[in-house]
Amino acid sequence: MAYKTQDHISAVVPEKVAKWGVCEIVLHGGPAQGNPFVDVSLNAEFTFGERAIQTSGFYDGEGVYCIRFMPDSEGKWLFRTSSTEHSLHGIEGVFECMAAKSGNHGPVRVNNTFHFAYEDGTRYLPVGTTCYAWTHQGEDMEQMTLATLKASSFNKLRMCVFPKSYSYNTNEPVYYPFAGSLEQGWDYSRFNPAFFRHLEERIADLGRLGIEADLILFHPYDRWGFAEMGEAADDQYLRYIVARLSAYRHIWWSLANEYDFIGSKSIDDWERFAQIVTDNDPYNHLISNHNGTKLFDFHKPWVTHCSIQRVDVYKTAENTDEWRKQWNKPVVIDECAYEGNVEHGWGNITGEEMVRRFWEGFVRGGYVGHGETYLHPEDQIWWAKGGRLYGTSPTRIAFLRRVMEEGPSAGLNPLPSDWDVPCAGIEDEYYLFYFGFNQPMFREFKMKPNIRFKVELLDTWNMTVERLEDSYEGTFRIALPGRTSMALRMTAIPISLELKKT
Repeated sequence: MAYKTQDHISAVVPEKVAKWGVCEIVLHGGPAQGNPFVDVSLNAEFTFGERAIQTSGFYDGEGVYCIRFMPDSEGKWLFRTSSTEHSLHGIEGVFECMAAKSGNHGPVRVNNTFHFAYEDGTRYLPVGTTCYAWTHQGEDMEQMTLATLKASSFNKLRMCVFPKSYSYNTNEPVYYPFAGSLEQGWDYSRFNPAFFRHLEERIADLGRLGIEADLILFHPYDRWGFAEMGEAADDQYLRYIVARLSAYRHIWWSLANEYDFIGSKSIDDWERFAQIVTDNDPYNHLISNHNGTKLFDFHKPWVTHCSIQRVDVYKTAENTDEWRKQWNKPVVIDECAYEGNVEHGWGNITGEEMVRRFWEGFVRGGYVGHGETYLHPEDQIWWAKGGRLYGTSPTRIAFLRRVMEEGPSAGLNPLPSDWDVPCAGIEDEYYLFYFGFNQPMFREFKMKPNIRFKVELLDTWNMTVERLEDSYEGTFRIALPGRTSMALRMTAIPISLELKKT
C-alpha cells in the first residue's frame, strides 16, 4: 500500500506480513542533500495492543529511507515514525501480521541452558559450516554456493560482512561498503547501499534455505582499512548494519572472527560494540565473539553462547564438557580446524578427523562447525569463497545430524561414563556412546537392573545402523567389530512393549 504524506513523502507499507517475516516500510522523497547517513536520524515505534517496540531506520540512497520490523504476534500492528527531519517525522500506518509461513519457526534462542530452539519451541541443532567471503565472489560463484548449501545438511553459515584478504583469497570484491576507493581513500561516513543490498539479498537466500546466518562484523584479514576505521566509524557502521539486518529472523551476531588478532580493538571496544548491537537490536538475536588464541570471556551477560576456535593442535572437541561447566552456556566450536590439504595446520585435517571431532563435541554436549580447504586451481576454496564441496566429511556430518535429531528432544547432555568412552543422553532412557579412534572387539556395560534396552551399533563413517537382535539388561557384553569410528545407541524399551513381546 502506497500513500502520500503531507510533506510529499511517498510511504510504501505492506498490508500483510507473515509472523517473523520482514515488514519493510519504504519512504521515498526524503532529503538527499548533504550526508543523510549522518545528518538524518529516523526511528519508528511499532505497537501491538499494550506492547511497544522501538526500531531504527536507515538511509538507502537517492532520497529513500527504510524501516524494517519483524512482527512476532498475529494481528494488527500500528507504527509511527520519529525523525530529526520534519518530512519524515510522524508518519503513521498499520499492517496485519498473518500466520507464519511453513518452515518459519522464528529466531533461534538458547534453550535448556546448553542447547537451542526456535522461538516457537521447535528444536534447533546447529550444524554449521564456514564460507567467510562467499558474498564477495560474483553472481555465478555465489549461486553455486547456494546450490551446494541446498544439497547439504548444514543449517548455519559463518560469513563476514567485509571482504577478506588472506591466503587463497586475494581477489577484489564486487562491491565495497563505503563511498570512495582504495586508491583515493574511503569516506566511512557514507555507506554504499549497493553493497548492503547485495549482502541482504544473500542473507535472504540463506533464510529461504533454512540456514542461519552467523554474521561476522569485524575481522583482521584486511587490506582496505576496514579493520582500523576508528571509533566513530566503527560505531556508525554497527548502528547502520543492525538497523538494516536485525529484522531478519535468522541472523546471529558474531562481533569478530579472531577478535584478539585485531590489534586496533581493545576489550573496552568489544564491550562498546556489544552494547551498540544489543541496544539497537529489538529482537535479541544470538550474539558472541570468536577467538584466535585467547578465548573470550563468555561470562559476560550479553554473550548468549560460546563461539570457539580450537586452542590446541590436537584437542578441541574433547574440551566441550569442561567448557560447558566453565561458562554454563551453549558451546559452539565454530572452528575445530578444516578438512583439506593447504599448507596451514588449521586447514589440512582428514575427513575422518573432522567427523571424529564432530562426534566428540556433540556427545560431550556441544556443537561443532565444519570448514573445507582443499587446494583448487582457481583458489575456489569453500572456507573462503564457497563454490563446491569436495571433502568426505559433509555426508557423514549429515548422518550425525540425523542421529542427533532422533535423540532426546531436549538435547544431548553428557552422562557419567568411563574415561575412555564419552557418553551422552538421558539416564535410564537413552545412551549414546562414542568410541572414536579406538577399535575394541567388545565392551562390557553395567546398567541399572529392571530396565531393558534395545542396542544399535552405529558406524559413523560408513553411515550404517545395525539393530542387535537381543535386548539387554543389567550387566552385559556387546560384541564390537574392532574398527574405528563406532558408536553405540541404547534406548530403553517401554514396559508396555516388553509385556506385549512376552
